[in-house]
Amino acid sequence: MSRRHHYRRRDREAPELNITAFLNLMVVLVPFLLITAVFSRITILQLNLPESAGADKPDKPKIEIEVIVRDDALEIGDGAHVIHRIGNDNGEYDFRALSKVLLAIKKSYPDKRDATLLIEPDIAYETVVAAMDATRSVEVAQIGGTARVELFPQIAVGNAPGGGKGS
Repeated sequence: MSRRHHYRRRDREAPELNITAFLNLMVVLVPFLLITAVFSRITILQLNLPESAGADKPDKPKIEIEVIVRDDALEIGDGAHVIHRIGNDNGEYDFRALSKVLLAIKKSYPDKRDATLLIEPDIAYETVVAAMDATRSVEVAQIGGTARVELFPQIAVGNAPGGGKGS
């Protein structure tokens, strides 16, 4: 019996690695991930918790702006009492009127950047977001078009105190 030795042939080429399918996947996946990352960042709203009453800072403006979303109206308060009430017509809130009232307050307190949004239970999510948008900024007509003016971009959210329709 003859003995054969099986040796690897060193003169053979190594098999070629085919990464075409992997590159096709990366060409599609990378732009998709980049686009969705940008969209998810746009939808994030920065919210703050209301501050406690005992922690007053000396450099803060002396007014506390509260926007109370009730079932029957929008109320703008100063922390102690309601200074303006916007009625609810046919179940529709008037967010333009809210923005106009807040713009007048902003003109009196231009350094004020925060407001508290107080919401009654059972208020629709879309209503809460619309109230936040109306509190954050307003479109103002100017020569040559409109411009977006910042009102109170730092919004804290909380529960509305009692005192809606029945009181």
